[in-house]
Amino acid sequence: MTPDTFSPSSDSVAAVQRAYRASIEMATTKGTLRSRAVQEMAKALRRQQDEILEANTLDLEASREMAVPDLLLEWLKLTRERIQSTVQLLERLSELPDPIGRVMNAMHQVDQCQAHSQLMPLGVIALIYEAFPELGVIAAGLCIKTGNSLILKGGTEASNSNLVIAQAIHSALDDAGLPTDCFHLLSSDQGASVRDLIVQDQYLNLVIPYGRPSLVQQILRQATVPVLKTTMGNCYLYWAPSGSLEAVRWIILDSHQSEPDPVNAIEKVLIHRNQNPSSLGMLWNSLREKGFQLKGDTELVAEFPELKLAEESEWRQAYLSKTVAFKVVDSLEAAISFINLHSNGHADCLVTESYQESRRFALGINSASAYINASPRFSRNPQRGNSIFLGMSSQKGHRRGLISLETLTTVKHIIQGTGQF
Repeated sequence: MTPDTFSPSSDSVAAVQRAYRASIEMATTKGTLRSRAVQEMAKALRRQQDEILEANTLDLEASREMAVPDLLLEWLKLTRERIQSTVQLLERLSELPDPIGRVMNAMHQVDQCQAHSQLMPLGVIALIYEAFPELGVIAAGLCIKTGNSLILKGGTEASNSNLVIAQAIHSALDDAGLPTDCFHLLSSDQGASVRDLIVQDQYLNLVIPYGRPSLVQQILRQATVPVLKTTMGNCYLYWAPSGSLEAVRWIILDSHQSEPDPVNAIEKVLIHRNQNPSSLGMLWNSLREKGFQLKGDTELVAEFPELKLAEESEWRQAYLSKTVAFKVVDSLEAAISFINLHSNGHADCLVTESYQESRRFALGINSASAYINASPRFSRNPQRGNSIFLGMSSQKGHRRGLISLETLTTVKHIIQGTGQF
């Protein structure tokens, strides 16, 4: 496909309307055809790898000249390894069972009828994201697999990368015989298109913002369409008196390994007052050797001046960097209360040897996931299980927790009678 064959749409309203019409057709396509389209996407991505990397180099050069923050540059930078990982994810995604039409028990029964429920596509989904060029491919794979249409709106910092990737996706859909209007990339230079897009509740079924908290909050404030709020960072760990120093160290380090976006990175650690001061020193020295910046509350800074003071507002904010802040608490209950008030609410941890403490933490913590003596490290393509994930959500609305294939579906209730009354 030549570069001129596909160009991003500048009219978000028209794009959503076309995507809506395509979603009606997508809802009736066979799972084998949708899986083939995902396979073709993997092939197209591998085939156009050099073009994608060249476009990404242009984006990086332009972003550096515009003084784009280092965090976004890290999210923006593509490598052959990152592209290969995305290809492997698509290949695995194509092999997963078709979630559409999966039959489940009905939530209610009707007299003299048989009732069941089954998963169905949502319809039209919009992903609004910063940097992360490969994220558009992953979202496209998940949406095509679930019979949905997808609208992509990337940031200007990744405009060249996103365009080449969109051309590859469009080519794959054409080769597979799916309606090409089920996928649209909106032009990144159309600032008003975001506002126009997220109020199209007549045609658009879900908006997923992915990026810094400022982007997510902007979409939440302006959208009239249901929003699936994604969350990064600001995960908490409570280190109980019986907890192992080595376990705490390993969990912190491992949680920061989910590159390039530290989705479940432990950024705050609550320490029981009875914790051994020498253990704290060993932990901090180990983290400093790994390049971490360490902060503390007023009490810790007074006792350990080498720590930088964490401001009160920081306990609610994600650092999205190799920074960890420490705070002293008096009990498990105090830790749970503080976490529930300050954490982003998607993944929080406990390190303890007490079964009773682990149960109280798991039941008391108001988060989508509670980890006990385990790392919350995030992976879009985990080695175990049969799920592939786009990100994490802490909200209690549409779906909570890991954003998977099932998250992009809805439930239809089917009641079959005999016509006799």
